Amino acid sequence: MKILVAAVGQKLPGWADAAVRDYLDRFPRDFRVEMRAIKPEARTGTNAARVQSLEAARLRACIPAGAHLVAMDETGADWTTAQFVTALGTWRDAARDPVFVIGGADGLDAEFKRQAALRLRLSSLTLPHALARVLLIEQLYRAWSILASHPYHRA
Repeated sequence: MKILVAAVGQKLPGWADAAVRDYLDRFPRDFRVEMRAIKPEARTGTNAARVQSLEAARLRACIPAGAHLVAMDETGADWTTAQFVTALGTWRDAARDPVFVIGGADGLDAEFKRQAALRLRLSSLTLPHALARVLLIEQLYRAWSILASHPYHRA
C-alpha cells in the first residue's frame, strides 16, 4: 500500500518534524507513507476563498490520478481508531491508494472537499497544523500496527 499525506505548509517546528520523521521511518516497505509539504499561498491582501482556491490547485497538482482522496476537515466524519483501521484495510485489499489532504490556515477549498471520496476529522478540538500532521501520521502507524498484529497498539 502507498499512502500520501499532502499538507499545506512547509515549515514545521522541530518537535513536529522529528515526530513525523520518526513515525515515517517506522513503516515497512509494503506499507509506504509519504509526507508532501505544499507551499501555502501568501494571505496578505487576498481573501480566504482565493487563498483556498490557489492552495487547492497546488494540492491537485501533487495528487496521483486515481487516488482515493480523503480531505481532513473539521466537519468530516468522526471515526474511531477501529473504523480507521477497517477503512485502511479495505483500501489496502482493494489496491486503493489513499491521499490524505490537510489544508492551510484557511482550510480546504469547498469544491476540493466536495470532490473527496471522504471527509474525515481528527478531533473535535481545533489543532495547530503541525500537531494535526503528527496525529494523522501516528494514527496511520497505529492502523498499520493493528493490521499487522504488531504490538505497538497495545504496548
